[in-house]
Amino acid sequence: MRADPQPGPPPVTSTRAEPANKVEALADWTDGRLGIYALSRSNLRKIFPDHWSFMLGEICLYTFVIIILTGVWLTFFFIPSMGEVTYEGSYVPLKGIQMSEAFASTVHISFEIRGGLLIRQIHHWAAIVFVAAMFVHMMRVFFTGAFRKPREINWLFGAGLLILGMFDGFMGYSLPDDLLSGTGIRFMEGAVLAVPLVGTYLEMFIFGGQFPGTVIVPRLFTVHILLIPGIMLGLLVAHLILVFYHKHTQFAGPGRTNENVVGMPLMPVYMAKAGGFFFLVFGVIAAMAAIATVNPVWSVGPYRPDQVSTDAQPDWYMGFSEGLIRIMPGWEIAVWGHTLVMGVFVPLMIFPLVLVAIWAYPFLEGWITGDRREHHIADRPRNAPVRTAFGAAWISLYLILLAAGGNDLIATHFHLSINAITNAARIGFFVGPVIVFVITKRWCLGLQRRDREKVLHGRETGVITRLQHGEFVEVHAPLEQDRLYTLTSHEQPRPVVLPAEVDENGVARKAGLLARTRAKLSRGFYGEGSQIAKPTAEEHEEITSGHGHH
Repeated sequence: MRADPQPGPPPVTSTRAEPANKVEALADWTDGRLGIYALSRSNLRKIFPDHWSFMLGEICLYTFVIIILTGVWLTFFFIPSMGEVTYEGSYVPLKGIQMSEAFASTVHISFEIRGGLLIRQIHHWAAIVFVAAMFVHMMRVFFTGAFRKPREINWLFGAGLLILGMFDGFMGYSLPDDLLSGTGIRFMEGAVLAVPLVGTYLEMFIFGGQFPGTVIVPRLFTVHILLIPGIMLGLLVAHLILVFYHKHTQFAGPGRTNENVVGMPLMPVYMAKAGGFFFLVFGVIAAMAAIATVNPVWSVGPYRPDQVSTDAQPDWYMGFSEGLIRIMPGWEIAVWGHTLVMGVFVPLMIFPLVLVAIWAYPFLEGWITGDRREHHIADRPRNAPVRTAFGAAWISLYLILLAAGGNDLIATHFHLSINAITNAARIGFFVGPVIVFVITKRWCLGLQRRDREKVLHGRETGVITRLQHGEFVEVHAPLEQDRLYTLTSHEQPRPVVLPAEVDENGVARKAGLLARTRAKLSRGFYGEGSQIAKPTAEEHEEITSGHGHH
């Protein structure tokens, strides 16, 4: 006897049409395991604001991609070895000269590999532009206050990327083992030896013995192509994730608040523009590499410890440390039979302190203001005079030290005394930032006054009219509503006020040193003389109604 079939679950039916082709079928298969459709729907329509200054971050990203692509290509031909060989390549002036395999392979790439010199120069120029773009991008974030809550962590990631990029660039141009890069490594060795107590041990560890040793180039190569790029890639991904999560800052304007973003969707508008901009950046850097020579190692020859190349200068982003060393007096202190080279050790300590100050600034400003709110609207730099003045003073200090790092070139090219240049840089180190701070702050306050006048009296039209009593005046036209909003929508925080010296029961309560310091700094940031009160609606109404005219 045949048993009746057991009732089973009803067949699964789908309202979705059959895939049109194999690509759609593959997409369906992937979606069933990764959920890409839901992910795309929630993220590909993400809105990004449209402003030219936001392209600075894109330049950082695109140059990093260019560095990785060209760097991978160069590793196929570069030999990171300090083993000695006799050059027998096509570059005649170097034939028969003893050199390291690293230097020989660099010359081989430049003259015997098809397109090798172009790729080398694209790689080097991209590194220079990468650091420059990160520097300018961070200044944009700083001056607009885009580092405030909730973006403090992203500021730390960005500062870390800048610092790692600087050191990775230094290691990169040290790899060819030419006379210029060898001089730079010798500079590093002197800085390491200046560290008290452990300097000698650090030098033995880094160089595998006495300078220059035979392992520094292979070690720099490993760190340059593996360790630091890996860390930077992780920081970059985290940085972009946080930008995506927190949403991008935007400048003040009608309809723009802390709760929304006004701009273009990620797909297809923003991605199309970003893709085109990537090829534009790549093309400009390729043109720079084809036109302007950078790091021609064959012109200075291989490194020899008994020689120093003339006009030896690091890439611009390491000029800060070079200038610190050159303006520092050659002080030495003998302690317990040991000599402390303060002329090198003090600048070696100032350099990381400056970097730590950059890292810590968002938390310092947050502590001074006591502001715990989220900020998604970018400031106009003029509306934060003290912050803007600090940023300008820091840039002036960097430029002074950059000039000090090239004091020998300035002396020879302009026929000046190198001692006079060094002394001027020493004075400028202390005086220059103060002067720039004062000028920048007054400049910002002047711009605030001009904005106030525009709001109350309108814009100048250039039309001159004569009043009934004979006075000639210029006719002012009222500003558009969106312009009025832009000029008046910014916040003006009030300084922190110390609690009363006695409480409601008459008991004395003295503020602590930290509280007094915070209150004093807060007055410096937001007190009288640090911001111009923006016009109120009542003042604007009085002026525009005619009651305020003479």
